[in-house]
Formats: sequence, structure tokens, C-alpha cells
Amino acid sequence: MAKKPIKITEVVLRDAHQSLLATRMTMDEMRPILPEMDKIPYFSVECWGGATFDSCIRFLDEDPWERLRILRKELPHQKLQMLFRGQNMLGYRPYADDAVEYFVQKSVANGIDVIRIFDALNDPRNLQTAIKSANKEGAHVQGCISYTLSPVHNNEYYVKYAKTLEEMGANSICIKDMAGLLTPYTCYDLVKELKNTLSIPVDIHSHYTAGLASMSILKGIEAGADIIDTAMSPLSLGTSHMPTESLVADLPEPPAAPAAGGDMGGMGGMY
Repeated sequence: MAKKPIKITEVVLRDAHQSLLATRMTMDEMRPILPEMDKIPYFSVECWGGATFDSCIRFLDEDPWERLRILRKELPHQKLQMLFRGQNMLGYRPYADDAVEYFVQKSVANGIDVIRIFDALNDPRNLQTAIKSANKEGAHVQGCISYTLSPVHNNEYYVKYAKTLEEMGANSICIKDMAGLLTPYTCYDLVKELKNTLSIPVDIHSHYTAGLASMSILKGIEAGADIIDTAMSPLSLGTSHMPTESLVADLPEPPAAPAAGGDMGGMGGMY
């Protein structure tokens, strides 16, 4: 098991309800828990981007920018994280470079600290404008490996791609296993190779769809992973993520980087 404290990215305010509830959680439904979440020593809280922007406008009658500003105000001790679809931003088609640059600028200005940037095709050309813009704005840039299985998608391919993202300006690398395809020993080998090649932290983001995520994450931690994505238990498992509480209970060392001087033991007070 890990000899270093593991950092945790909490995804309950974005990917968890995107996976289980079609991104329909409203700001009013989130607000009661935010003061308690702010006491927990997360590495970051993922709360914006992905489908939240679209869902706010089309289904929830909310202003997504106002949501971000509220989250920034009510989570003052947390680093707020968003998911950014590279050249597609938060939409479903490529946008012009100046639009990408301006959107990144406004995201950071309204409260985002960490921008997780991915391209479904793993094409670095679709990430270069977003990475450059996020670096310019002083955000933490997390470049993503979009994990899948095929004759060409092997660990050598992913390590080479991750090194390219590091050279482009990524501050950390996320193994983005959006379909829950990672198996435990494959995860161990991939993380080990990434840690031997990169000089930046490695994050594991693995959905629970196939029931493998907990096992894969533990093997990834053994191989040296630095950050783990989890979801608070009411919105975990299924197509979501490993429960945050389960990971904390399993770790021999408490999670790293206290945000507000609290500890993960305080999670019990949220229920």
C-alpha cells in the first residue's frame, strides 16, 4: 500500500450526479452540504464543466456562471475543479481558438482553480489551445488520458501520450477511465509506467460501471498514484465512482493536503 498520503478529488457535485441523475442536481439541493464539505481536506472539489453547463441552461433554469460563483463563495477553502472538453469546451463541437481562450479566462475569473482537459480522441491538437490558455490564467492544468481498449490503445501508447501532455504544459495527468474498463493489474502497470516516465502527479478517475474501480484504484495506489477521484457514498457506485468514505477507511495514512485544517474523519458529520 502507499507510503505517502493520497490526495482525493471529490466528484459528488459534478460527475457523480452526472452519472446517476443525468446532471439534474440543482444548486439549492447542493447548498446545505457545502459548509460541511468545506471542512474536508480534499485535493479539489469537482463541481463544474462537463454536462453541468448544458443541464443548467436546458433543464434546470439556472445560470451556470452564477452556480460557479456561489460554489466559490461557499467553498472558500477548496480548490474548485472543472471538466473541459478541449476544443469542444463544454459543448459538443469544436469552437474557435479565441472562444476557448475567453472561456478559460472567464472560468478562472469566476472561481475555477483546476481545469481537467481531455479529448475523446486523445489528439493533442485538440488540447493545445486550452492548455496554453489555462497556463496563462494560472490554473492547475490536468491533462487527461481518455482510456479505452483496442489493438492500438496499450500502456505504451498512453505513456507516450501522457508525456506529450506534460511537455505541452500539464501540471498533472489523469487516467480518465470513463467507461470503467480498467482492470486492477493493468492499472498497476499503467500507473507504474507513468510514474517512471513523468515528473508530475498521476490521478485515477475510474467509474464503477464494471464493478472494478475499487480494486483498480487500490492497485494504482500501490503503483504510486498521487490523486484519486471518489464520490460521497449517497451518489457513489453504479455508473458513478468509488465511495470516498470507503477509500479513506482503507488507507493506512490519512489523505493529504488539509484544506481547512480538518480531517476526513469529519465526513461522518455530513450524514
